[in-house]
Amino acid sequence: MKLVKLIANLGYGSRKDVTQLFRSGRITDAAGEVLYADDVVPYETIRIDDEPLDPPPGLVIMMNKPLGVTCSRKDPGRVVYDLLPPRFSVRSPALSSVGRLDRDTSGLLLFTDDGALLHRIISPRAQVTKVYEATLAQDLRSDEGALFASGSLMLESEKEPLAPAFLEVLGPRHARLGVTEGRYHQVRRMFAATGNHVETLRRLSVGALTLGELPPGAWRTLDADEVESIFAK
Repeated sequence: MKLVKLIANLGYGSRKDVTQLFRSGRITDAAGEVLYADDVVPYETIRIDDEPLDPPPGLVIMMNKPLGVTCSRKDPGRVVYDLLPPRFSVRSPALSSVGRLDRDTSGLLLFTDDGALLHRIISPRAQVTKVYEATLAQDLRSDEGALFASGSLMLESEKEPLAPAFLEVLGPRHARLGVTEGRYHQVRRMFAATGNHVETLRRLSVGALTLGELPPGAWRTLDADEVESIFAK
């Protein structure tokens, strides 16, 4: 692929815009030598205004999604893509969130431009466990753990029971819940089925991948080992 197309696909501008970057001498190699649109050089040596290029296709990002932000490209309020560099929204292939967290749920959110990886993560066959921490409006009844683990819980308007999930009680109104599915508002609806209401909800992990010290609103790219940890059992 020609450099002009590669750089345009990363969202740095149209081909016309990127051609102008070349003409202006703003695209160089790591040693500062000016590059031309038909040069063939290692990806990692390319610089724009002395800065390395964004990661190539196959990008995987982890974000600590804050409250009040929507997993959408268009919304009257703030969206998760507002927290990423603007050019990420026009990359080709497109960068998409891996599933969604609603506006009132915070925590670990993944993005990728790898469609096959996205579907591998969200597929029920992969049984990737997502762990959430919830605070509740009422005390737990004590039978929720057995109910969630039974594999027989039916949610309203659903035709199939939920897969077994685990519950760890942290306090009278405080719990961790691990699920392997991603049904609409699943965690909130599970507690609603027991007569309770989720007041706060945060996703802690996806597979063996955790947020670590990543602060709310921040993001970083994942390496190959971290991506593989998503599928660790």
